[in-house]
Amino acid sequence: MSKLFNENWMKRFQSEWNKDINLNNNTETSRWNLTIGYGFPEEGAPRGCIIMKNGHITEAGLYHGQTLDWDLRAKELHWKDWLNREVGSSSIGLAYTTGKLKFLSGDYWQIVKNPTIKKSFIKGFSVMGRL
Repeated sequence: MSKLFNENWMKRFQSEWNKDINLNNNTETSRWNLTIGYGFPEEGAPRGCIIMKNGHITEAGLYHGQTLDWDLRAKELHWKDWLNREVGSSSIGLAYTTGKLKFLSGDYWQIVKNPTIKKSFIKGFSVMGRL
């Protein structure tokens, strides 16, 4: 079983996100109040979940039925690829349009329309890559 999105992995993601000065000083990100699930498309529910309040992750761990604003799914090999290299808006956009990154909840196009949110969303992949 993959370690991606398990309890320990999610807690480490929370720690890395919260200590990233670029994310925490971002005015747009500081308004984020989101519950985000992460997982794999072949599974009925996401594996991991974070709760973000005012841009800080206040809770991170396994998914236990929380109502999700964003439910992000991709095959494990795609997650690992994105986490092992620096990704940008082009590669994430391509991943979305080709179906490699799926939003089972939430609207990717709302992220794309706001450059500040898009930048922070993509920066989250860099944070994950540090784990």
